[in-house]
Amino acid sequence: MTLVLDIRDLDKGFTMHHLGTKMAAFAGISFQLHAGEFLLLKGRNGAGKSTLLRTLYRSYLPGSGEILFHSSHGVIDLARAADVDVSFLRKTEVGFVTQFLTARPRVSAEALVAEPLRLSGVAAGEALEEARHWLDAFGVKRALWAAYPTTFSGGEQQKVNLARALILPQRLLLLDEPTASLDASARAALIDRLAELKAKGTAMIGVFHHPGDVAQLINREIDLTPETQSQEEREDVVV
Repeated sequence: MTLVLDIRDLDKGFTMHHLGTKMAAFAGISFQLHAGEFLLLKGRNGAGKSTLLRTLYRSYLPGSGEILFHSSHGVIDLARAADVDVSFLRKTEVGFVTQFLTARPRVSAEALVAEPLRLSGVAAGEALEEARHWLDAFGVKRALWAAYPTTFSGGEQQKVNLARALILPQRLLLLDEPTASLDASARAALIDRLAELKAKGTAMIGVFHHPGDVAQLINREIDLTPETQSQEEREDVVV
């Protein structure tokens, strides 16, 4: 199997300046992730699940350890990579899906969703057609496609966010509670899209409040609850 991610002794903590103390988010995290694998992060609230995803995405800098990403250009340590390299990989090989949409004023839903394809070199017309396909798949009403997502409800914004985040296949996909606030049909569309990407070789790491939503996709689980971090990760091969 093709190795995509190799995490070695990763630590992350935060300094609470107003208290004069430091708080550990997680410590000593090590694992590997291969193409087409789905890794579920488990743990009680505050165990560091979302923090780990943001550290892998390099929104946070780790305290120590290595995040060795096997990109199409070679191996790069995301823990130490230059910001310009991280930005490039986010546009081309590393995706991050959350329940929140960062919409820009006066940009339509269909333009926002089509943007990742356009930036990757797809012709504008083709990108727009594909964007409309995924807006429809996630249940965004056709009348809203040319409207501004800043005016949408939270649930509709989340559907636009998913369509944008998942329109372009990535080598690595990080998922932070993407099913929150979704209706049943949108959840089904999300699971179908993740299964399609997984079959094409996308490696995924996800945090889900209801992991049963993606039970059929999970290959392995890691529990970040502090007392379990020293244990070996549990392997759950789904057949």
